Amino acid sequence: MLHFLLLVNKQGQTRLAQYYKYFPMNERTSMEGEIVRRCLARSDNQCSFFPYRDWKIIYRRYASLFFVCAADDDDNELAILEFLHNLVETMDRYFDNVCELDIMFNIERAHFLLDEMIMDGQIVETNKANVLGPLDLFDRLPV
Repeated sequence: MLHFLLLVNKQGQTRLAQYYKYFPMNERTSMEGEIVRRCLARSDNQCSFFPYRDWKIIYRRYASLFFVCAADDDDNELAILEFLHNLVETMDRYFDNVCELDIMFNIERAHFLLDEMIMDGQIVETNKANVLGPLDLFDRLPV
C-alpha cells in the first residue's frame, strides 16, 4: 500500500503531494522535508529506495523532478519503481513531454491523473489509454 506520493524539484520544493493516509499538517511538512533532504543527498550510484520509519521510500529522478512515494515495508520496490516510470510515461503522453511547469499550472489534471491510477493507496490502473480516456473527456467539456 502506498502512503503518499510526492513530486519534488531539485530545490526541494514540493510541486504535488497526494496522501492516502491521514497525517497532521505539521507532521506532513516535517516528513516531507526530511525525506526530500535524504533523496537529494543521495548520489546517482546509490539505490533508489531506503527505509524510513516502518516504510520504504522509493524515488526516481526524471530531469528536474523527483517522484517519491512511501510504501509498506513488504511491498516490492521494483514494482513501485516500474509504476513511477509508468506514471511519468502517462504524464508525458498527456502533457506532451511533462515538465515542472505543466504540473504547477495544471495541478487539478495531475491530481485527476493520479486518482485514475491510485485509489486508497492501491495501484488500480496502469493502462495508459484507460487512464487518459477520462482526462480526454474532461478536456472536451465546454468551458
